[in-house]
Amino acid sequence: MDYRTTRRSFLAAPAAAAAYEMIRPGEARAAGGEKLKIGLIGCGGRGTQAVVDNMQGDGGTELAAMADLFEDHLEASLKKLRERPDMQAYQHRIQVSPEMRFTGFDAYKKLIAAPVDVVFLATPPGWRPIHFEAVVEANKHVFCEKPFGTDPVNVRRFMAAAKKSEEKKLTVVSGAQRRSDPFYLEQLDRLHQGEMGGVMALDAYWVGTPVIQQKDGRKPNWGEFEWEHRNWYSNLWLCGDQIVEQHLHNIDVCNWVMGTHPVKCWGVGGAVWRPKGTDIYGNIYDHFAVDFEYANGVRMSSYCRQYEHCYTRVNEIITTDRDRMTWTQTKGAPGYRNEHTKLMKSIRGEGPYVNEAMTVAESTMTCIMGREAAYSGEMITWDMIMASQQDLFPKGNYSYDMKWAASPFPVPGEYKFV
Repeated sequence: MDYRTTRRSFLAAPAAAAAYEMIRPGEARAAGGEKLKIGLIGCGGRGTQAVVDNMQGDGGTELAAMADLFEDHLEASLKKLRERPDMQAYQHRIQVSPEMRFTGFDAYKKLIAAPVDVVFLATPPGWRPIHFEAVVEANKHVFCEKPFGTDPVNVRRFMAAAKKSEEKKLTVVSGAQRRSDPFYLEQLDRLHQGEMGGVMALDAYWVGTPVIQQKDGRKPNWGEFEWEHRNWYSNLWLCGDQIVEQHLHNIDVCNWVMGTHPVKCWGVGGAVWRPKGTDIYGNIYDHFAVDFEYANGVRMSSYCRQYEHCYTRVNEIITTDRDRMTWTQTKGAPGYRNEHTKLMKSIRGEGPYVNEAMTVAESTMTCIMGREAAYSGEMITWDMIMASQQDLFPKGNYSYDMKWAASPFPVPGEYKFV
């Protein structure tokens, strides 16, 4: 199966939108003026904020079900939604009865089977391919946080489900919010119309601060698997490392500009700020520098870093044969709300059909390709990463105290690309 996306397919999507015949599981309710029902899987900060953004971005939705691995996460999320000052006008749209609150490792299955029209996926990204596949099989629309997986085997699984979602005409909107930011939409349209000249080079930056979720360490009653999930950003199989989990935003913009993915890359990285050998800081890097090359010879210089009390910048630089432009999010970050507006308009058939599953999956794989180049010290090609047998996801019967051997800290020259 060929998952590659051509420049033509990227640019043709808006023009082809009217040709799609929508599948709307909640069509009768939507047509009758009733609200589309949302189910949230993953009740951490990002999932909770996605509900806020949706309520503020669309007036015709209702939160009907919630699922999380941990009951305290779910109840804390619901409490925030009920107490936040900016959510007081939307309380009548939060209708999560006790029987519609699901916890545990099978909670996602119960929520997907519940009477909801659109599912929000906001768990740690290692679970994303399994959850997305299940939602697509259930014929429900998706808001899918980025990235779309953490290893090649499971991102290919996501890609297979993405193709099914396109065949079923399901709406899929990603959490890559720059794709819904008015500034980026305007600039990309002008660029693709030829107003800015031909692209000569790209620079992508996420130079930020660390994400450390459990600075006080593990509580005595937390088993191994529970600890890893509560400290998920420090565990490779759950987060994918910062180049995948965070820097995807910028790399995705560069792929969007080019209309395709790079064909090869090499890179460096390591841990300087983040101490090695402690379970709080896990087995990921705190800096990457990767050089990507597209099929037409254009290069993307990618740099991400997470240090405390240091210089920061988050943007992209697009160099053409006419200009050199720095792109940053619109002040106030309206893309977070706009992605939900376009999600719901697509579901109702009130706006263009949207399915970002495959394009953002390709950007996820691009990030993994960069990570593997830095880890291994090798030149990694797109064909190599698409054929890779790396599968980081644990196998077995999942439980809070499940034990398994986590990946060792990657050392170039010792680490082996598979």
